[in-house]
Amino acid sequence: MKAFIFDLNGTMINDMPYHTKAWQTLLNDQLGGSFTWDEVKQQMYGKNPEVLVRMFGPDRFTLEEMNKLSYEKEEKYQKEFLPYLALLPGLPEFLEAAYQQGIPMAIGSAAIPFNIDFVLDNLNIRHYFKAIVSADDVLLSKPHPETFLKAAALLNTNPTDCTVFEDVPKGAEAAANAGMNAVVITTTHEPHEFEKLSNVLHFAADFTDGYFKSLLG
Repeated sequence: MKAFIFDLNGTMINDMPYHTKAWQTLLNDQLGGSFTWDEVKQQMYGKNPEVLVRMFGPDRFTLEEMNKLSYEKEEKYQKEFLPYLALLPGLPEFLEAAYQQGIPMAIGSAAIPFNIDFVLDNLNIRHYFKAIVSADDVLLSKPHPETFLKAAALLNTNPTDCTVFEDVPKGAEAAANAGMNAVVITTTHEPHEFEKLSNVLHFAADFTDGYFKSLLG
């Protein structure tokens, strides 16, 4: 049985600039950093506390402080992005077609449940997904394969039968480490940034690309 596993941010919704802006505001204006947009963008993967450690080192904050800052950042992001919250073009039709065919689907994201619920509930798409793996469900973040392997297990599907939809190199690398092929949505990164990965099947700007019909087969 084949299955689909979706990253969320930047893959299902085009919200990564809003995350970058929220992070940059927090890191620079609130925490005294001087990080450029590109510096923030390159470090913006994995769990939120991991981002803070990468930017400021391991000794600046306690875990409790990092969790508090994480929620502040996500509240900023949600407030800014809510008026623009929408699935990428073609994705509503793709999800419905896969659902009608009985293809099991999961979300495998480094987002916290607070952000995943924000998307699923505001867009009323929770029913499409048989499993959700969030940052809170794993010990090791992408590019470690734990997120995608756990999603496959929850779908009762062999990892090699899963296709992952991602937008960042670390996510596609996590898919490779899980033994899964990936389709990359180019909202956030250019194809040349994935050139070291042999598991990428296709690049597309959104889900209107004709390639997605072939995945439904």
